[in-house]
Amino acid sequence: MTVRPSDDSADVLAAVFARLGGQADEEVWSELWDRLCHQGEVYEDSFLALPYLAAIAAGRAPGNPQDAVQLAGLIASAADEERSARYAGEFAALLPVARRLLDSATEHAPTFVYLQQCVLAFEGERVWSAGRLEGLFEEEYEIDCPACESTLFIAFGDRGTFASAGDYVTADPPKAPLLPADPAALDPFPARLHRTALATGHTAIASGLTYLFGCATCPDCADVFPVSQQVVDRNW
Repeated sequence: MTVRPSDDSADVLAAVFARLGGQADEEVWSELWDRLCHQGEVYEDSFLALPYLAAIAAGRAPGNPQDAVQLAGLIASAADEERSARYAGEFAALLPVARRLLDSATEHAPTFVYLQQCVLAFEGERVWSAGRLEGLFEEEYEIDCPACESTLFIAFGDRGTFASAGDYVTADPPKAPLLPADPAALDPFPARLHRTALATGHTAIASGLTYLFGCATCPDCADVFPVSQQVVDRNW
């Protein structure tokens, strides 16, 4: 996730946060998202909002805790080592709230995934917290074959489970099978994600994790490779 300067100052942010707690909260949150994480970008001044967001999440300031957690989680996912240390107190305050919200996110799959990424971000994980789990509710990933560099679409869910070497939505390109991981043999990190998804009733997300952390066959060159590594390696 790109980190770049913004033109927001501490005074401007303080004024926006001061407007929370009224009938226009939805509008205020929309403005905060636009100022702090426009189109998913995190800016230098976005980190100035973390003390406000931590206070809201902990109930010490007006505002919706879930909105605060999700906005703070996106910001945290872009924190480097120095910022992780500087805002360690805010992350520590946000983490238990994020975990509690995650445990109750039993209905809406995207909300569950966003909150899972927030938990990881506040814990200090900087790979999968940075949007890379969102393909789980989209039920697809675009990656590159490590052997022949073909662009592949990894699909799982209602449209089937396969690796496609082209646009499988509008065409009928060559396809090859996916090789899902055995849930019982997952490494500790994906195993934890899998358990959390099952515990909250998100069976489709749990199934998607077995494909994300399984292998795929390239339909162009027949190379078999781990999907997750190619998700990480692809430019974001």
